[in-house]
This record gives sequence, C-alpha cells and structure tokens, in this order.
Amino acid sequence: MYFNKKSLKKLSLKKLSECIVCGRLPVLELLKAGKRTVNKLIVSKTATGSTISEIICLAKQKGITIYRVPLKKIKKISDFSQGIAADVSPIEYIGLFDLIKKSKKSINPFIVLLDSVKDPHNLGAIIRNCVFFGVDGIIIPKRRAVNVNMTVSKVSAGAVDHISISRVSNINLSIDLLIENGFLIVGTTEKGELLLEKTNLTFPLAIIMGNEGFGLHNLTKKKCDFLISIPQYTNNTINQVSSLNVSSASAIIVYEVTKKRKI
Repeated sequence: MYFNKKSLKKLSLKKLSECIVCGRLPVLELLKAGKRTVNKLIVSKTATGSTISEIICLAKQKGITIYRVPLKKIKKISDFSQGIAADVSPIEYIGLFDLIKKSKKSINPFIVLLDSVKDPHNLGAIIRNCVFFGVDGIIIPKRRAVNVNMTVSKVSAGAVDHISISRVSNINLSIDLLIENGFLIVGTTEKGELLLEKTNLTFPLAIIMGNEGFGLHNLTKKKCDFLISIPQYTNNTINQVSSLNVSSASAIIVYEVTKKRKI
C-alpha cells in the first residue's frame, strides 16, 4: 500500500519498533532476502534514483506500507539513513546445531567464530566480507559482544540478511560442538605459529577472530588446533604497525581460505 501526503500525520516515530534498517543498499537487500517482516517503509520526499525506485517497486509488490516524509523526519531516526528507513522485525538468529547442519551441505564447510568483537562497524564489515567470500555462517556470543543492530546492518550494506548467524551463550562450548562435528579449529593472532598463506585450510574449518583490544581469550586459544597469522611486509626495518583491524584481517583471511579451496 502506498500513502500520499495526507498520511504523513499518521506516522508517529514513537510507534516504530526498536529494529530499524537504514540506508539504500541495506533496505534493498532486506527486501530481496525476504527473511524479515517489514512493518513499514519510510522514504524521504526528496529521495530519488534507481535504487529508491527499485525499493519502492519491491515494497509495493510485497504490500508494504510506504510513507513519504520530509527528510528531517527521517534524520530523527538516523543521520545516516540516505533518505530511507524500514521498520522491521528483529533478525532471526539460527541455532548452533542448525548452523552446523546447514554448513555441512557445503563440500568444505567454513564457519567464522567471533570472540567478543564489540565494535558494530567491525561486525558489519566482517559480515559483509563473509557473505562476499562465501562463508557458510557466523557465530557470535550473547554477552560482552555487539549483536546485530542498526549500525551493523548499515555497515554490512544489507549482508546481514544473506548469511546465517548463530548467537551463543558460551563460545568455548560452541567450539567443543564444532570439534565433535569434525571441524578443525583455527585461531588468528599476530603471533600465530603458522603463516596464513602457507597453511592448508581445505577441510571443514572454523576460523576464530578475537576482540579488537586483547584478541583471543586464553582458553579459546588452547582449544585451537593451531594459530595462524597474516605475514607482514614492509620496506622499513622497524614495523610501524603491529597488527590489522579485525575487520581488515577478516577480509584477508576469508579470501585466502576461499582462494585455497578454488585451486
């Protein structure tokens, strides 16, 4: 259903749900994925372009209520909305057992496990990297870590709706279950004993990436079959940077794993 200007008075921002997706690509991917219920679509009256047109067309096909509002009204929801926002149902996390079962449909299952990543920008970028390079699923902890929110969805450019994400109570028990199901557990650290590019990773694999500050927890490290690191190349005799941001590192790691499996 598409509303005209008269409907603007009916739209109350106070009645929006706590789950909002903002941005042109995130909203477009949300509609394409079709996994979540879209309660309403809010579009700036000044928003134009092919992506906006495609979003509105999809929304009409799905019978979603659309409001055209002044840009300042959308900015009250988010300053980074790009003139569009969707009021949606929360993301549905998949159970760990179901994620493992689903991943085993791949020739070489590949899961990424995040050990206490707290920055939503990092999580969003990691999710996008994982979707781009074909990771089967992601595991995140419920506590002491960021969960999927508006920022994560925006940074991932909608990729959150194209990958299975499991939210678990205990990372180490999750690792035990992965081991029982034939996964090799590989931790990532700047001091890993094996170099990423020289390591065989063509088997059922769970890659663990750590917190932005302290990396992997000690107990998590002990549960790993081995630790890998990204080799550093520099023209200087003294390294000016000791490590990469976790989201940057994730792109390199999941690419390398995917590349090895294609050879």
